[in-house]
Amino acid sequence: MEMKKFLVVALSLAMVLGISESLDFHGKDLESEESLWDLYERWRSHHTVSTCLDEKHKRFNVFKENVKHVHETNKMDKPFKLKLNKFADMTNHEFRSVYAGSKVKHHRMFCGAPRGNESFMYEKVDKVPTSVDWREKGAVTAVKDQGQCGSCWAFSTIVAVEGINYIKTNKLLSLSEQELVDCDKTENQGCNGGLMEYAFEFIKKKGGVTAESTYPYRAADGTCDAEKATKPVVSIDGYEKVPKNDEDALLKAAANQPISVAIDAGGSDFQFYSEGVFTGKCGTELDHGVAIVGYGSTLDGTKYWLVRNSWGPEWGRERLHQDAARHR
Repeated sequence: MEMKKFLVVALSLAMVLGISESLDFHGKDLESEESLWDLYERWRSHHTVSTCLDEKHKRFNVFKENVKHVHETNKMDKPFKLKLNKFADMTNHEFRSVYAGSKVKHHRMFCGAPRGNESFMYEKVDKVPTSVDWREKGAVTAVKDQGQCGSCWAFSTIVAVEGINYIKTNKLLSLSEQELVDCDKTENQGCNGGLMEYAFEFIKKKGGVTAESTYPYRAADGTCDAEKATKPVVSIDGYEKVPKNDEDALLKAAANQPISVAIDAGGSDFQFYSEGVFTGKCGTELDHGVAIVGYGSTLDGTKYWLVRNSWGPEWGRERLHQDAARHR
């Protein structure tokens, strides 16, 4: 399903993903070049990073600027915090090109997208719960990691299919993103990006998608393994798009199932997001596929979306498997 393009309401997303410890640091770590080098070495050890000497100095300079950005942002009175995650030695341009480079908007603009159903199944829903968390209901698998492959469209698709399968069967099955990367090649382009709509269409026409255990993820383009791909464990009858620029419709849909959506994920604050309700810059350059897995509101009444990402347990906040909150 397609999410509105954040034109009417700027969503503030609180990503809660993962169970990995982050690297803590303090103001004294920024007091000198020497202390910054010590912090950089601790970060490299924490993430088992290995580079040649020339590249190490280059990466240190990038790391130093990112540390300052994280530190200064965290001193501000914002409802979210940043951390030194695994992206801390990447420039924002490098980060966008690798992890927010699926060009969802580009693919939709130049390639079009299948129309799906003309109806909206939740149109007549008149009441929804004040909050929903599909993770707590058991409909969301543990956080996954797309790696340095622009396959977020496949992960976004699979979250929605895993979720609706659980709702219909009460069984949570981890499904194969790699099958989509390798086999859904008519319109989608594997690690070079794609559209969730085409992936839903592929699964529908093929008769289903196989289990991750049968066709495991490799974070790289590959040749379609026909033998593995002929063992589907979950099928779908079809899919629908949430009406554009209609947040009420999106809320109705999210109250009833996890939803595949596209967002602009290329901002520096988003790169280092750690916890809280994300109210940072929210653009309309759709470049990353994620999934809405719930919604709610904070004690002060701030409304948010829960969003499941695919950047591994190192990115985002620790809580259950993963979640995200973006101010509605």
